[in-house]
Amino acid sequence: MSLLFHQTLIRVRAPLATDRYGNQKRDWASAERTSVPGVNIQPAAVRVPASEEQSVDRQTTVTRWLLQTAPGVDLDLLETDRVEWDGVTLEVDGKVGRWPDPFGPGVHHVEAELTEVD
Repeated sequence: MSLLFHQTLIRVRAPLATDRYGNQKRDWASAERTSVPGVNIQPAAVRVPASEEQSVDRQTTVTRWLLQTAPGVDLDLLETDRVEWDGVTLEVDGKVGRWPDPFGPGVHHVEAELTEVD
């Protein structure tokens, strides 16, 4: 294994539940947790600010992270999932990118932007 892909995350996938008003929402209390080794999570690149502060009613800090898998590794991760890593819960921010393998069928690697809100 590469030195770059030595981290482990917990994928958190919550089922849809119907609330008392008939609305569909994620039931995070009933979420399934799956350990996923061999990933790389780093602060987001300069193209997206690594963190930003907002102070409408209270001060919050939003920190962005980039998740990558090793070449040849696909990851069962959806935009509705959450990720637990390094003691924090991160939300998948947008679509999960599955880069095609330029030399054959399948996925070369997966990338996803993650957001931590304090």
